[in-house]
Amino acid sequence: MRVNLAVIIILTVLAGSSTKPSMEGKVKKIHKKALTVDTHCDTPMNLLNTGFDIGIKNQAPRNRVDFPRMEEGGLDAIFFAAFTGQRARTQENYQKAYGRANQMIEATFTVCEKYNDMAKVALKAEDAYKLEKEGKRAIYIGMENGFPLGTSINRVEEFYNKGVRYITLCHSSNNDICDSSTDREGPEHNGLSSFGKEVVKEMNRLGMLIDVSHISDKAFFDVVEESVAPVMASHSSVRAIANHNRNMTDEMIKKLAENNGVIQICLLDEYVKDPDTTTMRYKLEQEIRQNYFSIWEELSNEKKDEVRQEWNAIKEKYPKKLPTVADYVDHIDHVKNLVGIDYVGIGSDFDGGGGLKDCVDVAQFPNITREMVKRGYTEEEIIKVWGGNFMRVFREVEKLSRNN
Repeated sequence: MRVNLAVIIILTVLAGSSTKPSMEGKVKKIHKKALTVDTHCDTPMNLLNTGFDIGIKNQAPRNRVDFPRMEEGGLDAIFFAAFTGQRARTQENYQKAYGRANQMIEATFTVCEKYNDMAKVALKAEDAYKLEKEGKRAIYIGMENGFPLGTSINRVEEFYNKGVRYITLCHSSNNDICDSSTDREGPEHNGLSSFGKEVVKEMNRLGMLIDVSHISDKAFFDVVEESVAPVMASHSSVRAIANHNRNMTDEMIKKLAENNGVIQICLLDEYVKDPDTTTMRYKLEQEIRQNYFSIWEELSNEKKDEVRQEWNAIKEKYPKKLPTVADYVDHIDHVKNLVGIDYVGIGSDFDGGGGLKDCVDVAQFPNITREMVKRGYTEEEIIKVWGGNFMRVFREVEKLSRNN
C-alpha cells in the first residue's frame, strides 16, 4: 500500500510539473502564430524628445514602446499616431497642428530608416505579413485628431500620400469634422459636420481607415451611415463595463458589427474599469484636468512643465491601483458575447495613458494571450483578436477604394 501511495504521489507531482510548461507552450505557440497588431500608440510624441532612443530597450512607465520591446513581446505591427491637441480653430493654429503632425510623421520615417534591420514603415495591409516573415516590425502611421486638416479637404490626400493610413476624426474637443465625446461645451454639429461628410467620402475614396474613437455617439452613427467602407475604433472599450463617454455602448458595438467594423479595446485604466472617485489622487487629478484640460495648448512650455511636475508628484505620492489583464479581457468577452468574436481587437494607447498592472508595455502583451487561453478561447479566436479582425477591415477598406 505504501509503495502504491508513493507511486501516486510521484505521478501527481510529475503531472503537475508538466501542466504549467504545457500551458506556457500553448501561449507562446499561439502568440507567435498570430499576426499581432496594436492599432494605437502615441509614441511619435516621444520621438520628438532628443533623450529618447526607440532602438534600445527603455523602461515603463516613462515610455512603453520601442523596437526591442516589440520584439520581446512578439508584437508584429503597430500604428504610431501623430497626435495633435485641440486649439481654437484659427488659421494660425491649423498651421501649427499641421506642422506638428508632419514632424511626427517625418520622425517615424527617420527612426525606421535608422533601425531598418528592426522595423519599417508599412503602407498596405499585406506589408505586415511580409515584414513578419523578414523578422521586422511593421510601423503604420495614423493621425489622432483631424485638426491638422483645418478646413482643407485636399489635406486628406496629402497626408495619405505621406503614409497616414487612418485619421481619428477628432480628439477631446469638437473640431471642424465632428463632435467629440468629451467636449465640455456639448455638441456643436449634432454629430458629423458637412465638412466631416466630405472627409469621410474622401477617406473612402483613398482607402484610408476611419477611426471613430473619441467622437460623439451621434457622430459615430453619422459616420457609419455615410461610410461605404467598414470603420474602426482604434482605442475604445466597452461602456457597459466602464461607464466613460469615450467607450462604446452596446448599441454602438452592434452597429459597428453590422458595418463589419472592429472595436480595438483600449488599455487605459479608466476605460477598462470605473475609477475609485473617493481617492485623494482622483480628486487632485480632477482639479488639474478642470484647471488646464481645455487650455492646455495655450499654455507656455514653462507652465506645461510645471503642470507635468505637479501631475507626476501626485502620481508618486498617491500610487494608483491599476486594472488587470483579467479586467481587460472582460471587455473582449463582452464584445464576443454581444456580437461575436469577429469584431474585436487590441489598441493599447501606450505612451498616451494606456497601461495595466500586469501589462505595462508592449513586452508584456503575451499576458493578454495567456488570459484568453485560460478562459478557453480557441487558437483561431485569439488570432482574430490579435490582428485578424483588424486586418480584415483594413483589406476591405483597401478593396473598396480600388473598386471605386
